[in-house]
Amino acid sequence: MYTVTKRLEVSASHHLVLDYASKCQNLHGHNWIIHVTCQAEALDHNGMVVDFKKIKELVHSKMDHQNLNDVFDFNPTAENIAKWICDTVPNCVRAEVQESEGNVAIYEV
Repeated sequence: MYTVTKRLEVSASHHLVLDYASKCQNLHGHNWIIHVTCQAEALDHNGMVVDFKKIKELVHSKMDHQNLNDVFDFNPTAENIAKWICDTVPNCVRAEVQESEGNVAIYEV
């Protein structure tokens, strides 16, 4: 089994839609740290699981310097973003989304 992990840094804002009062309902920003892990039993014709550039294209270019509420059609929690990454990036088996120091959401396939 081949495994690759890409680390990305994304600056983006969001606000959360919650059923309780929270300061997170206000627009605010994070410097997100994202780890995308992909696996494959065999390498593609280029000798890769997935090109690191492709991971950056799919994740960073969609999220960086954006208001995530304008980008996604779901509540942009770290958990939902992690799932979106796994659903979007080929061969993705794990996405770790660090919203702030000590706060990490993980989604695994």
